[in-house]
Amino acid sequence: MPKEGHYINRSSWLRASVLGANDGIVSTASLLVGVLAAGMDRSGVLLTGLAGVTAGAFSMAAGEYVSVSAQSDAEAADLARELQALEEDPEYELYELSQGLQSRGVSPELALQVAHEMTEHDALDAHAREELGLTELASSNPLEAAIASALAFAIGGVLPLAGAVFAPHDLGMPVIATITMLALALLGSTGAWLGGAPKGPGIVRVLFWGGLAMTVTFVVGLVFDMAV
Repeated sequence: MPKEGHYINRSSWLRASVLGANDGIVSTASLLVGVLAAGMDRSGVLLTGLAGVTAGAFSMAAGEYVSVSAQSDAEAADLARELQALEEDPEYELYELSQGLQSRGVSPELALQVAHEMTEHDALDAHAREELGLTELASSNPLEAAIASALAFAIGGVLPLAGAVFAPHDLGMPVIATITMLALALLGSTGAWLGGAPKGPGIVRVLFWGGLAMTVTFVVGLVFDMAV
């Protein structure tokens, strides 16, 4: 029984979740701030925010599924090539495996013995791990990434949208900005905690980019309002 858990075990869903939540918070808040700066009425602002959350969640799901599926297809192709190589030239593959072990500090005699034992146990798994860096943990899961990203985006996007729903229209912008920065700080802290990393840098990163995105869209909204 392992004495400690490993943060890397969470990487498959943590990356998609943090990306989705960050995108949901930042893109929705920036969209709302931009249309408020452009002088849009309350009903238009709420409709824009709702449309942004809905479209963004499905876009994140589709993007994650397509991109991770492409990675999964590449992994499957590499495994198929490795299996063919094992069938056509097992001796060379054994030598290649032992050479890989030697490059990591194992003595030649022991490396050959270990390569023999690993091959007898599961040749394809051994080569997948040693040559391709593929393990069950590292293997991509398109559906898991899509679901995690979409749910995280929706949850993140609802937070600034709630500010637009409940705040008076003339206070919508400062309320949305405040909720957004608090949500981003919480996201940065939580993501760092789940990944076993220092919280400070994680919080600073998300606050900087979130604040920059809202500032830019605010300026764009003002320019559009003045132009109209």
